[in-house]
Amino acid sequence: MHAPLRPPIPVETLLLAYRSGIFPMADRREDTEVFWVEPRERAILPLDGLHVSKSLRKVLRADRFTVTLDRAFEQVIRACAEPRPDHPETWISERIVQSYIGLHRAGHAHSVECWQAGADGAPELVGGLYGVSFDRVFCGESMFSCVPNASKVALAWLVAILREAGFALLDCQFMTEHLRSMGAIELPQRDYRRKVEQAHGRPLASLGTAWRRFSEGSGYGAGDGGVDGDRTERASSPGQRIVQSLTQTS
Repeated sequence: MHAPLRPPIPVETLLLAYRSGIFPMADRREDTEVFWVEPRERAILPLDGLHVSKSLRKVLRADRFTVTLDRAFEQVIRACAEPRPDHPETWISERIVQSYIGLHRAGHAHSVECWQAGADGAPELVGGLYGVSFDRVFCGESMFSCVPNASKVALAWLVAILREAGFALLDCQFMTEHLRSMGAIELPQRDYRRKVEQAHGRPLASLGTAWRRFSEGSGYGAGDGGVDGDRTERASSPGQRIVQSLTQTS
């Protein structure tokens, strides 16, 4: 018999925790309790330091995936919680799921989704990520991929969107070899807390506005080449705009 589900963590409690450099996890999928984590070493991905390999640039330019923002938040978090061959257990319990759905509804949790046409031609979710935003900070929580490169494309879009919106910090929580290969670095927790404090304040634009600039070309490239330059940038594909944005300084 399963223990009764505890109520979701209040939005205000979650935001206070993230601003204090801590976050909740569960031991297993079935757990109703959570514990609070404050890593000694924090992984961050510098927004001007994403490693975009030649192969990833090719995938992005080909627009192999349709990339959306906040279209399927619950699907993404539940996909991230699914067992994997190399990681059969998950820290994303049902209480965690419900807590972050509440945070998403409050406008402080976001998902990036990658879609491909399924066997019946309908869009199929094949990869993505989700995380928490406050001030000019985005804390990446988890990502998943059902096909090669989908999570990498989602991360590349996230970095480009954060840069376009004027964010200052992308937190990855724990270092992995995958994140290290993408350019992540580690900081002592005290240095991370200092960066969070420095990132206080409102971003230049919402994540939705930044996503539309890349997906629709609306306003992207303004001031970078006059009228002709703007027209050329708007006519290019979303993936090409992402690559151009990421390779301007990285």
